[in-house]
Amino acid sequence: MKKIQFVLFFLFITIVLQVSAQNTPIVVQGQPMGKGWKNLFGNNLSKAIYDKSIWKDSSGVITASKDDAIWSFDEYDDFILDLDFQNADGTNSGVIVHATDIVEWIPNSVEIQIADDYSKQWSKAAPTWQCAAIFGRKPATNKSLKPAGEWNHFTITCKGKMISIVLNGTLVNECNMDDFTSAKVNPDGSSV
Repeated sequence: MKKIQFVLFFLFITIVLQVSAQNTPIVVQGQPMGKGWKNLFGNNLSKAIYDKSIWKDSSGVITASKDDAIWSFDEYDDFILDLDFQNADGTNSGVIVHATDIVEWIPNSVEIQIADDYSKQWSKAAPTWQCAAIFGRKPATNKSLKPAGEWNHFTITCKGKMISIVLNGTLVNECNMDDFTSAKVNPDGSSV
């Protein structure tokens, strides 16, 4: 299995979130299960690759002023990523796993979508574009997302070729990467 890196990013698809991005904090601080856990981006983003003019860490709450990626300096194989996020109205963001190229990451990674499914735009989006979906590939099976302004909790587990996503205590998605053999076609024959 190739090494992976993570990204928490604000993806521009239809709406530019330059205003709301700074209001969409992602908390990566804390050790939810004690020993063995570590802060993905280090203290004060010391273990992150990012644009310092865009990303800020204020007591463990990480925000961006515009659409841009932040990457973990360290690489991981099997892992559990535990994080909290708070959507602003219309948020479109995500967590990137299995990235093999941080410059051309879109075709070389898997995105777990973060979106404000209650907003006008995302409530009408395809389920594979909504929160907790494997973006463009596999929708979440359960809607346990809280509305904009409330904190949500993700636990993303990658072990071997399996990805599981728990949102607010509910298993909402599981994916076996062996099932995905094309960058353009899903296992069920639908287009990405």
